[in-house]
Amino acid sequence: MLSPTQKERYARHIILDDVGVTGQEKLLRAKVLIIGAGGLGSPVALYLAAAGVGTIGIVDSDCVELSNLQRQIAHCTADLDRPKVVSAREKMTTINPDVTVVPYNVRVTPANAAGIIAGYDFVIDATDNFSAKFLINDTCVRAAVPFSHGGILRFNGQTMTVIPGSSPCYRCLFPEEPETEEIAIACSRAGVMGVLPGVIGTIQATEAIKHLLGIGTLLTGRLLTYNALSLRFREVPFKKNPSCPSCG
Repeated sequence: MLSPTQKERYARHIILDDVGVTGQEKLLRAKVLIIGAGGLGSPVALYLAAAGVGTIGIVDSDCVELSNLQRQIAHCTADLDRPKVVSAREKMTTINPDVTVVPYNVRVTPANAAGIIAGYDFVIDATDNFSAKFLINDTCVRAAVPFSHGGILRFNGQTMTVIPGSSPCYRCLFPEEPETEEIAIACSRAGVMGVLPGVIGTIQATEAIKHLLGIGTLLTGRLLTYNALSLRFREVPFKKNPSCPSCG
């Protein structure tokens, strides 16, 4: 049961017909894993903590750098050289002491991905490289764990949700990892508009909450793209690929 303090903290959720006390209790029992504590992971982490998602795992092997602070809002100047997972956990628990934050100060690899993801209800792909994105897709599909993919570069972002067994996966749309360095451009070399990850990350957090509550229509079978310069969203529908190397 919710305590009087929790009823006040989550009052604006509780008065929503599709949430209520029962829904808020679901969120408090839920477990979400965020892979990446940078641009995308920051808004996801802060909003999921504020929403009262009870257990939030956060995975990242990097430390905070000055160039991160233009967009990675879970960190501040005083956090320079600290592990991102430690910095993020501090902000999340400051926002909401109800939340248990589990830090993983490691890089996700084929050797540890399945073990880290196991036991979580939903995964947020907030990574910045193709190798990690394909690994997260394949691991979540095998483990039947739903996840949200997000990507950002320059002024553009994209996101989609995957429900293994019922929706297309990331590889249905992008079958193979790019082989050339020119294609796999990193934000560190191409740049990224500071507010862009806030837009995409907030959508990813929204998808996580909707899935946990069982409400609304998820972004499955649809790649949502966003261009900050034109301020336009576009949906690209796609279907399961029977020959998909991951879910086919």
